[in-house]
Amino acid sequence: MLISIEGIDGAGKNTVTQRLRREVDCPVEVLGFPRYEDSVHAQLAQEALYGRMGDLTDSAYGMATLFALDRLGAKQQLEEAAASKDSLLILDRYVASNAAYSAARVGEESVVDWVYDLEFGRFGLPVPQLQIFLDTDVEEAGRRAVSRAAENENRTRDRYERDAGLQARTAAAYRRLAAQQWAGQWIATADADMIIQSVKDLLAGSLQVNN
Repeated sequence: MLISIEGIDGAGKNTVTQRLRREVDCPVEVLGFPRYEDSVHAQLAQEALYGRMGDLTDSAYGMATLFALDRLGAKQQLEEAAASKDSLLILDRYVASNAAYSAARVGEESVVDWVYDLEFGRFGLPVPQLQIFLDTDVEEAGRRAVSRAAENENRTRDRYERDAGLQARTAAAYRRLAAQQWAGQWIATADADMIIQSVKDLLAGSLQVNN
């Protein structure tokens, strides 16, 4: 089963992910996007976000394509997890992150359809069984991101992370995606306990069907 946890920087995705690893009753793996350590496309995007790729970051579509190609490189792992009947792959951001950030940058909902067609259509990436938007207060998330960077001298915030307006617009875009149930089922909440219980219920239902 595939479950993606979505949210802006500092929303608390890692905290919820680690709780899920401890509390669900099945084997759990975690795959975070972008895969900066493993994917040349993610590495190029990272270089751009730190101003080392000229004007590449000026193109929302160009950046979105790099992030999409990063996910394409993990397609086999994603497909195997989606087909599994007794394990869970938690995705720390997935296709919806591309849709939300691109919509926040472009200001047009048509880019959301473009991302869907590119990643789920042309690339054939599997649709997750559940997408969770961790709807943390934007200002609180921003404070967490700043604090996290201050505690780690190697964790300088990139262009997207430093742009408070972009983070706020991205959170709003995520809320629209969740309200539309874009590309499948969504939960939108900042309540970690509710998220954990919803995932447990989903897993229990899946096991009943498979048995």
